[in-house]
Amino acid sequence: MPEGALAPRASNAPAVQFGGQIYLLEEIVLGGSANDGWAHHGVAVLQDGRIVACAPDQAALLVLDSSGRERSRCETDLTEMHGIRATGTPGESVLWVADNGHRFLPGRPAYVASVRPGRVVALALDGKVLAELMAPPLDAYRESAWSPCAVAVDEEVEGGSGDIWVADGYGASLLHRFSKTGEWLATIDGSDSGTPFGTPHDVIIDRRRAEPELCVADRDNKRLVVLDLEGQFRRVVGDGALTSPSGLAVSGDLLFVSELYGSLAVFDLSDGVVGTLGRQGSQKRPGWPNQVDGSGNVVRADLGDNLFNSPHGITADARGAIYVSEWLIGGRLVRLVPESPAERRSS
Repeated sequence: MPEGALAPRASNAPAVQFGGQIYLLEEIVLGGSANDGWAHHGVAVLQDGRIVACAPDQAALLVLDSSGRERSRCETDLTEMHGIRATGTPGESVLWVADNGHRFLPGRPAYVASVRPGRVVALALDGKVLAELMAPPLDAYRESAWSPCAVAVDEEVEGGSGDIWVADGYGASLLHRFSKTGEWLATIDGSDSGTPFGTPHDVIIDRRRAEPELCVADRDNKRLVVLDLEGQFRRVVGDGALTSPSGLAVSGDLLFVSELYGSLAVFDLSDGVVGTLGRQGSQKRPGWPNQVDGSGNVVRADLGDNLFNSPHGITADARGAIYVSEWLIGGRLVRLVPESPAERRSS
């Protein structure tokens, strides 16, 4: 069966084959003003299987159980929960959140931008701010805003240093390294790769190999940039195979990449693409990632039978399920659940 093709099933649950695995597709409905809130958030999964996301209409922290039912909601004073990274132990979960400081608010005919200073904060699950990282004192921030997109933590429970990496994708297009106590240590502009970063939109610690690496979704340059944990350049991945890499997630030996223009890609340990899911092209329509109605108003896109519209945040849980949050009015959270061999035989 070709990658991304619908698999025949006895039930009504849609299924796709992707990266050598068959997944069942589920949509998780997030609470909020789904008709007009323009979602632009990430997604994370706690070690106990609970899902963390954001309300489409405001920066309210949502915690869902593993079935997708909302269990708690708390308001925050953030503008947007653009990047969400779950850290810590099951009993002491901490969320590192990159707030890009930008949100689109409903308006007619077009949405209007609300802009505040960006932030990087550590949150408890009740929304309490536990720590905050400030923009480094660099000349770049005399001309560019502090508008971070993503955070990665080299967790000590995984044998790491505790260092915190911040991708300032919407500001100065820089990658910053902080100590576990919040001390700024270094800044990397990507030029060692031959090309400076252009919208470093996500960053993760990749532990699939014996020596952990840092992987950056360098969106404008349509590639992934791999560094060691000291920030030294190692290699470029996906050059010529990607169009809009926005989010990164590791599951087993695979690296999943959300492509904002409408698809997912998956890479193996040899850095080769072993699967794609979804189709691109809708970004060329007027009003994308939304659409324009007959009166010229920007409204939620009619998703039709599209698997994805504008994949943004991505993460994976312990059982190998992949979660994708989408960037559009009303938002959408999709879960791809791996089908077991027994389920496959019974279908």
